[in-house]
This record gives sequence, C-alpha cells and structure tokens, in this order.
Amino acid sequence: MKMPLITKPLVIVLACLAASVSVGAQTYPSRPITIVVPYPAGGPTDTLARIMADHMRGSLGQSVVIENVTGAGGTIGVGRVARAAPDGYTLGIGQVSTNAFNGATYSLPYDLLKDLQPVALLTIAPMWIIGKSALPASNVKELVLWIKGNSDKATMAAVGWGSASHLCGVYFLSQTGTRLAFVPYRGAAPANQDLVAGQIDLFCPEASNSLPLVKSGKVKAFAVLSKTRWAAAPDVPTIDEAGLPGLYIPFWHGFFVPAGTPRDFIGKLNAAAVAALADPAIRQRLVDMGQEIPPREQLTPEAFGAFQKAEIEKWWPIIKAANVKAE
Repeated sequence: MKMPLITKPLVIVLACLAASVSVGAQTYPSRPITIVVPYPAGGPTDTLARIMADHMRGSLGQSVVIENVTGAGGTIGVGRVARAAPDGYTLGIGQVSTNAFNGATYSLPYDLLKDLQPVALLTIAPMWIIGKSALPASNVKELVLWIKGNSDKATMAAVGWGSASHLCGVYFLSQTGTRLAFVPYRGAAPANQDLVAGQIDLFCPEASNSLPLVKSGKVKAFAVLSKTRWAAAPDVPTIDEAGLPGLYIPFWHGFFVPAGTPRDFIGKLNAAAVAALADPAIRQRLVDMGQEIPPREQLTPEAFGAFQKAEIEKWWPIIKAANVKAE
C-alpha cells in the first residue's frame, strides 16, 4: 500500500507550526500576567497574591498584576479564570471556599475540577473564632451563655454563604444549640473593620489576617480551629480545649489556570511560585502572617490537584447534609 505523498508546501507549513509551538513555549511569558483575586483588596487572599506577585515578577521576567474581581462568595472571580483563554496569562488565586466549598452551595456555571487546572498549593493556615473587644465573654463556654441570652440581637460575619467562615458559624451553632443572625460580607477586610468597630459581634476567619487585631487587643480570640495550638498565637486554646472537639477547618490557598493551559506554561508558573515560597524573606513574611508553607512534595500541580479533590469529597457531603445554600 502506497503512503500518500506529502507536498513540499505542506512540509513547510507543518515545520512552521512546530517551530511556532516550540518558540511559544520557550518565550513564555512574553507579556504581563494577571492574577485574579476573587475577594476585595486587603483580605488574606489578596495579601498573599500580592506577596507572591512581587517575587514572581523576577522569576518570570514579566509584570504580574493583580485584578480584584469580587462578588457572590468569590464565584465571579473564579468564573473569570475558568472562562479565560488557556494561554498562561490569566492566573487565579483560590482557596478552600472558592475552589472547594462553593461547588456544594452555588449552582456554578463552571466545574471546579474540569474547567480549572491546579498550579501550586501555596499556604495553609488555621481559622479561629474571634469577637468584638466589648463582648463580656472570655472563653467559649461564657460565649455560648452570652449568645443564648442575646440570640435575638447577636450577629456573626459570613464572607459569602457556604464559605469557610459561614460553615464554621453554622457548625458552632449546631454544636452549642444556639442561634444568631449572620451578616454577609464581600471579604474578610470589611468584616474585620466592622468587628473592630463593634458593628458585629463574632467572626470565624482565616486566623492570619486578623492576627494583628487580636495582638493589639482590638478584638478577642476564643479558640483556634485546629488540633494543636497555633504558634503565632500560642495563648489561644484549641477548639478541643475549648470544649467543642473536632471542628477543624484548614484554610488553604493555591494557584489555578483555565483548563487547557499548556503543561509547559503550568510548569513555569509552578516553578515561579515554588521559588517564591523558597525565598527566606518571603517565608518569613508568611510566617509572620501565621501562614504555614506545605512541604515541597505537596507543591506540584499533581499533588495539589489530588488535595483539592480530597477536600471536595470530604466537605461536599457535610455541606449538603447541613442544607447550606448560597443566598
């Protein structure tokens, strides 16, 4: 059987295409990269994105700009990334709420696993229950009694329905037989501002962002949601020590790109992120914020993808059983 002849013009076209793909991989990135942050400026996700961007500019040889795309519990910003061209120039920073919990509480126009590709796990930090400084309670037991006596006016911030802060509150109320009103916020920063001002009573955020407020006495911390005490605030008891064992919610952050982004580009973005996390100055800034950097073997795209999938498989049944829906 004779093989079809390949004409010289076709050979030239194929060679050019192969060359263009090779050159594209070698020259990426050749223009600025945008990191989409699904929350307002000033919150923990935004702060982490800016710290990473500052270092990654040097590694990538291009500008890395931040774009805050807020709303609907972070779903709008994540959607922006999912719908972006898979060319390596749109990078999203996500976390446990936006890239795990939201799939169980929102009717998303995208699939968290199919429409996004993991790049790198960045940090993991604990969450904690904090309150305004004027609260008369000094520990969790006293806090429960105060809520029971003020259930008609007690309030708690929630950064989006179905978010980590909201689920923390829902679980806390169910375990203590109490009730209060949730107040929705678009981000942790405005919630912290209202907590300091005494406009709301309680909040369950990622601990790193509110650490300065607790250290300064502007708000008070009741318990950290982890098995062990947090090195950044060793005087704050664990939730087990406070009398509500098992309420552990690790608050992780990571980078994602649109599905279909070339593996070579993902590799370069991952290398830039890992280099930033390995820099002693960056590591110290993150430690000072109360962030924990995972071991090197957990920072690969494959390891991060497996971790995200495990988080979804763990939390979706819990969220659906509690009938938590976005409002």
